[in-house]
Amino acid sequence: MKPARTLTFKCAKCAKPVTVYLQKVSACSHIQPYQGICGCGEVKRHATGNPDAVKSFLEAGDGNWHHHH
Repeated sequence: MKPARTLTFKCAKCAKPVTVYLQKVSACSHIQPYQGICGCGEVKRHATGNPDAVKSFLEAGDGNWHHHH
């Protein structure tokens, strides 16, 4: 099953809908990271997949996250 290319969430800052886009990652199938920016400038990050990989992605917070085995 292929992950969705976009997802929509409510912005934590202004409560408007923000669309996040599936990011390009290595050929690793156990995490699908998403990122988008709301109109108010707030960055929204989301990921699905392996809980440990998702946690490290969301905690990185700097856009330079890379998954390593």
